[in-house]
Amino acid sequence: MAETAGALKRPDGETIAWRRVAGRGPTIVWLGGYRSDMAGTKAQALADWASETGRAFLRFDYFGHGESSGELQRGTISRWREDALAVMGELTKGPLVLVGSSMGGWIACLAAMAWPERVGAMVLIAPAPDFTEKLIGPSLDEAARADIAETGVWWRPSPYGDPDPITRELLEDGARWSILPGPVNIDAPVRILQGGEDDAVPWTHSLELANAMNSRDVVFTLIKDGDHRLSRPEDIRRLIQALEEVA
Repeated sequence: MAETAGALKRPDGETIAWRRVAGRGPTIVWLGGYRSDMAGTKAQALADWASETGRAFLRFDYFGHGESSGELQRGTISRWREDALAVMGELTKGPLVLVGSSMGGWIACLAAMAWPERVGAMVLIAPAPDFTEKLIGPSLDEAARADIAETGVWWRPSPYGDPDPITRELLEDGARWSILPGPVNIDAPVRILQGGEDDAVPWTHSLELANAMNSRDVVFTLIKDGDHRLSRPEDIRRLIQALEEVA
């Protein structure tokens, strides 16, 4: 099936860019990570797979990401959660399978808890729930804390390109959506793929999420030589296998 594209207008005038493959359900929804976009390797691989197999698939860019409008520095977990729910509410019907990568794993969990009647399964890649509080917070040195106190933002160096804007609002808002140590009220089947050499999300953090979930059908896969992105061909194959298992 051919992929279509569009933009969903939000009440504040901002727009969320999306791409969709029509097909049989449940609809698979891609939820990307912080500063990632829907044109990334994993999202594109899933779009290609969906087109080849006749699966329904939806991907989109959060506020301030990719093709969507807005300034990244104004983004928060609340806003990106709202984006996900708005896109799923407007562009899908029936059961959903959420695929969340890094921060997208946190957003996927929040969406699944908001709509338990619609989310039938989840596949999470290096999920980073509570990353603002539990991963970024402890890494802030005195200079970074001073920047946030004085200017409201710390520009964190990134191995992937331009520095990441870590704002006071992002940190404070993230704490409001904390889900660990649990319990995490998700009863659907969950598959978690985690790299053992991930330098952004420790495998112990993802395992904590797996243990906190109410669901009894949770499978945690540690890819010992895998990095944070898990975008190698063999990683993509594992992702598709996990999706075929739960979808």
